[in-house]
Amino acid sequence: MELSLRQELQEKLVASVASRESEQLKRFEELMELKQRQEYQSMTDMMDREYALIGRQEKLKEEHKNRIKILNLRLREAEQQRLREAEFERQRQVEGRERLRALNAVQEEILQLNQLLEPAAPTQSGPSPDLTSYSTRANQLCSQVSEVVRMTAEGEFPSVEDMTVAERALHEMRSLIRVMQEAAAQAQEKRKKEQEEEEERRKMAMLQAQEDKWMDERIVFVWGLKSTLLSEGLQTKAEQSTLKWYQELQDSANQCAQSFEGLNNTKDIQTKKLRMELQKAATIPVSQISSISGSKLREIFDKIDKLLSGRSVVSGGKSVSTSQHPNGLDFVSYKLAEKFVKQGEEEVASHHEAAFPIAVVASGVWELHPKVGDFILAHLHKKCPYAVPHYPPMKDGTSVEEYQKILGYRVEDGGVEAQDSFLKRMSGMIRLYAAMIQLRWPYGSKQGPDPHGLNNGWRWLAQMLNMEPLADVTATLLFDFLEVCGNALMKQYQVQFWKLILLIQEEYLPRIEAVTSQGQAGSVTRLKQFLESSLRSRQIPPPKGQLSSHFWRS
Repeated sequence: MELSLRQELQEKLVASVASRESEQLKRFEELMELKQRQEYQSMTDMMDREYALIGRQEKLKEEHKNRIKILNLRLREAEQQRLREAEFERQRQVEGRERLRALNAVQEEILQLNQLLEPAAPTQSGPSPDLTSYSTRANQLCSQVSEVVRMTAEGEFPSVEDMTVAERALHEMRSLIRVMQEAAAQAQEKRKKEQEEEEERRKMAMLQAQEDKWMDERIVFVWGLKSTLLSEGLQTKAEQSTLKWYQELQDSANQCAQSFEGLNNTKDIQTKKLRMELQKAATIPVSQISSISGSKLREIFDKIDKLLSGRSVVSGGKSVSTSQHPNGLDFVSYKLAEKFVKQGEEEVASHHEAAFPIAVVASGVWELHPKVGDFILAHLHKKCPYAVPHYPPMKDGTSVEEYQKILGYRVEDGGVEAQDSFLKRMSGMIRLYAAMIQLRWPYGSKQGPDPHGLNNGWRWLAQMLNMEPLADVTATLLFDFLEVCGNALMKQYQVQFWKLILLIQEEYLPRIEAVTSQGQAGSVTRLKQFLESSLRSRQIPPPKGQLSSHFWRS
């Protein structure tokens, strides 16, 4: 029993110890679990703190990037603003300089217009209050513009308001000049009309007295010419002196071409560029010649003169001078002369009135640079031998195509050019030549003789009439020459010129008609009508397109 009790007690004790140990184990496990949870929580907290720190760092980085981006934007905006301000200032400077140039041009024009009042006053019959008021108002306008110019003399640019004041003054000055010129022109026209009426009455009285004498001289002259032609006949080639002169010009042009042959055939890139720039500088101004205004024509002439004088000119935005190459002057002179003749061949052939502005510039260049004039004649004679006049004979061994080129025809792969095209080109060159011999550059020296004056026109006409006529060609060129140059020859040679016109009508025209076929009668008809009209009225009208004195003031 005791053993059983003791065993039961022992079992209870074991069970109690086991229960206590089980509870301790459970507490231990709970403690370990708590520690694990605490460690986990601390690790989680630490990771959260690290994540939060990383997030703050990322946020700071993002904010930093945004601040840099904003700063860059502000810098770009500031740079753009600076560029806009610089561009605005540059534009302001450009516009200011442009307004300053315009203001100077306005002052120059208004002063030139003011000078027109001086020669205009003496044309009136007496002192005129109106002209005095014009002059007073013109001086006021000049002072007004000068005051604006003085305000800008210290480096400031004129404002838009200043330009408005200056332009308004210029407009009023133009109106004053126009009104004054109209009044002066009306008075001059009235006096001219009275003088013409008086002159007409005097002429009618003289014509009646001279009619019988003229008819007697005409009969005697014609019979004398007939006897001369019947006894001597006409030539088939030019005189020996003329042929010698023609050959000398050709030799001179050929020698010049040989002198710059190295410039033409160069392989150096810089020399090629220089050659192109020189050619452009020589030919482009000639292409720009027109009858728009005298001031424009003078600018073109000055540019050509500067180039031939060895000074630098601007062509195509580049500065070029003949002194940049040893043969530069010869090259420019040759190409310039060639371009003048080409303008006659093309521009004058299509627009007859273009002969006069081209011819007056060529005459001015000829006067200052005679070598260019010789080259003009050489090119003209080569392309149009009838300007010599010279009818080249066909030499042995010369092909038909080569001979046609010598006669002035264009021969290409398709064959020889049509007769109408050929006559049109010859007509253009003869018209240019006829204009050159009667014109002189108005701003040149008037002391020396003309570089190639009217006496050469008389020589050409006389030699043409001394040679057997060519079908179609002679009638066309005689008509073109007389239409352009007849008025000037009439004034220069007077009675002798009319005798020559009478010779053409009475003796030379029948010879032209004899060699003219029915399909070529148009040119003969034009010449015949021109001669009949001229002899009937005893007057040859000035050619269309002739440059007036007003043109040079434009």
